Amino acid sequence: MTTAPPRRMHLAACVPGTGERAGFASYEQLARTAERGLFDFLLVAEGEAHGPEVLTLLAALAAGTERLGLAAGAAFGEPYELARRLATLDHLSAGRAAWHADPPAGEHPRAAEFVAAARALWDSWTPDGTPRPVAHRGRYFAVEGEFTVERCPQGHPVTVLAGDSPEGRELAASAADIVLVPHTTLDAARARYAEVKGRLAAHGRAHDELKVMLRVAFVLGDSDDADAREPLTGSPAAVAALLTEYVTEDAADGFVLVPHAPGGLDDFVDRVVPLLQDLGAFRRTYNNGSTLRSHLGIAAPVWKG
Repeated sequence: MTTAPPRRMHLAACVPGTGERAGFASYEQLARTAERGLFDFLLVAEGEAHGPEVLTLLAALAAGTERLGLAAGAAFGEPYELARRLATLDHLSAGRAAWHADPPAGEHPRAAEFVAAARALWDSWTPDGTPRPVAHRGRYFAVEGEFTVERCPQGHPVTVLAGDSPEGRELAASAADIVLVPHTTLDAARARYAEVKGRLAAHGRAHDELKVMLRVAFVLGDSDDADAREPLTGSPAAVAALLTEYVTEDAADGFVLVPHAPGGLDDFVDRVVPLLQDLGAFRRTYNNGSTLRSHLGIAAPVWKG
């Protein structure tokens, strides 16, 4: 009897806000390592005390990469300004932009309206390149006038929302392409995965329209530690097996990796990715599409005229 290959996972890397000074070369090296590892995207968090402005940094990284998605951690300010900057990044990167938002507690209704207003702006240009005026008036935002950036190569940049709370997971089920959740035990992750996916039908969405990705801090060693699953610790073979188990057991669609030390992502790409490929759990090449949506297997949004 032939055993079916495991479901293929999605991988991304995160640059957390550390408050330490980092030169552009370090970001460039991380992006190139992530692309060498065939990752879906690199997430750069907002709020590094001595770091560059995130969207400007990602625009520069777009010039030094070809396939890697570029995700900006950006707060909810004004929909027009952020939508314009994200659309510009999507054009500069030929369809590789993403936006990660983590709404503060109690602000999910405002966040939902923000996403709706941004999408109204992105949809204000018709597929044939004709701009139309936008008129959005809601409880939190009023947006009127013409959007100055033509329709994005992806239709909309990929939206990543935090799912640390039930309110966040509900917002993600209604409006996100990716929900980013904390790493936890296999049983707890499996239950949360089923709960998140179970919310989609109420919003008219299919099971695969939202990817559940776990934030994972990892440390690679030369010996296994069966008890150290938070943060993820062990030999490359043990880490590869555990990540594959999470995806196979419907506990995650993929992982956003947080390296503990400089060079940590190089270690993962060199020592773990080949094992995942041998297991059939991860791609050996980017697929034929060049956009972040194509890497994720998420269709472009249907234009609403």
